Amino acid sequence: MFRGRRRSRVGALEEAPPENLEAAAEPPERVLLRGIFEIRRESCDVALGERALRWRRIQPELPAGGTRHGLLSKEESLELEDIFSVKLKRRCWAKHPGRDTLLGITLFICLKEQRNKLKDATLDLINFSEDHCDIWFRQFKKILEGFTSRPKALKILLNPQSHRKESVHVYYEKVEPLLKLAGIETDVTITEYEGHALSLLDECELQGFDGVVCVGGDGSASEAARALLLRAQKNAGVEMDCIPTLVGAELPLGLIPAGSTNALAHSLFGTPHVVTATMHIILGHIRSVDVCTFSSAGKLLRFGFSAMFGFGGRTLALAEKYRWMSTSQRRDFAVIKALAKLKPEDCKISFLLAGCSQNKQERKSQRSAESDCGGRWQTIQGQFLNISIMAMPCPCSMAPRGFAPDTRLHNGSMALRVVRNTTRSEFVKHLKRHSSVKNQFNFPFVETYTIEEVKIHPKSNSNGYSPQEEGGNHTTASEHGFPWNVDGDLMEAASEVRIRLHPRLIRLYGGSLEEMNDCKVACDCI
Repeated sequence: MFRGRRRSRVGALEEAPPENLEAAAEPPERVLLRGIFEIRRESCDVALGERALRWRRIQPELPAGGTRHGLLSKEESLELEDIFSVKLKRRCWAKHPGRDTLLGITLFICLKEQRNKLKDATLDLINFSEDHCDIWFRQFKKILEGFTSRPKALKILLNPQSHRKESVHVYYEKVEPLLKLAGIETDVTITEYEGHALSLLDECELQGFDGVVCVGGDGSASEAARALLLRAQKNAGVEMDCIPTLVGAELPLGLIPAGSTNALAHSLFGTPHVVTATMHIILGHIRSVDVCTFSSAGKLLRFGFSAMFGFGGRTLALAEKYRWMSTSQRRDFAVIKALAKLKPEDCKISFLLAGCSQNKQERKSQRSAESDCGGRWQTIQGQFLNISIMAMPCPCSMAPRGFAPDTRLHNGSMALRVVRNTTRSEFVKHLKRHSSVKNQFNFPFVETYTIEEVKIHPKSNSNGYSPQEEGGNHTTASEHGFPWNVDGDLMEAASEVRIRLHPRLIRLYGGSLEEMNDCKVACDCI
């Protein structure tokens, strides 16, 4: 990033005082090229190093005794890893096509802003010499080719039904121009129905792609992640009925947030900002993250990052029956209706606390049998209004800190939060508290645990969800099934569900919240 003061377009670094030079000394950087360019209408001495581009404004020489004699101008710098494209800058003449005039070189760069956002910007290096600019241009291209983690070809899955059907506009107006500018080839498929991404990624040839990018909401991202993981197990010959140690997805997954909640984007980038997500993909920022498996009777039901059972599952099941409403309308309607018929689930919950296993090998051996772990498993039972399992913090507009603020996408644990039976008014207070930044779970009927694995066994469906009770038949619900909300998708399970965390099973394009918060803020005036 540009370094320096916030008031200028490009930051500046003061020359270190002589007495601090030794303390601040870094390994010397080899200079690849040196030359004169005009930057911001000032002539500058520019040096291209192995890690950064540095320049100083050229000071006019004054007679001996002048007030500015001997002063050094401030050095400014740009890290090379923040450049994502380079072009020759030319002036085209409408009256004389083909007789354009070279002006210099334009660098397309990524800047960090406040609130975890990234943005694209440009830096012009003005020099009219064809030979001079050609040498620098070819060196910049060589440097960009050396960033091998950056994708060169991407498979794009675009869900046109995401939040207010805005995803098509978001992609073609904001994302595609940046991908083209970075020289990334794309192959776009518009998904036509729920589950299309699953079948598509199972059958299509992905050998020529460096990654898969999903344009949509949490449901679309979860489906694409599930498809890549299922494809990896299939290619590795893994038998899914027994759910042994799983293999990771072969290609990284990128997410362009275009949904209503965008909890995964919030967790991954710290913001649902479209350009931020795009820049992470272009620059090849990759994080290996944890994934949960949901299984019942020893058979895999699906992969996911978060789940809710009880009130959260019922609310989604209700909302799915009113698809003709807008997203916000059916969500609000389903919440009100579920609160009106608020009922607890009689459950037995067994869980393995995070960190109780001594090492990974012991943890693997423990997971090989149902009767493992001896006294390491803990059990609670009773009537619960809601049960949440989160492998990500899930921040969003409704919960700024997230539904599981202490959880991260790659810390090897899940957050288990159980809400025991209480009055409707107290439960509503608990729901409203999510919009606060503190004391979210400070209720006597709310319990939180940090776990690696959990088994949830509903004892009966007598007090639970009934599609007929809510009016009409629900085409996706089984007669005695319990509704689960898994990453915003409805899952039905008629018996015990076992949720296991698999560390760093899939790679996602994006920086962690911790890394983003530690980054220096770029200048505001670029």
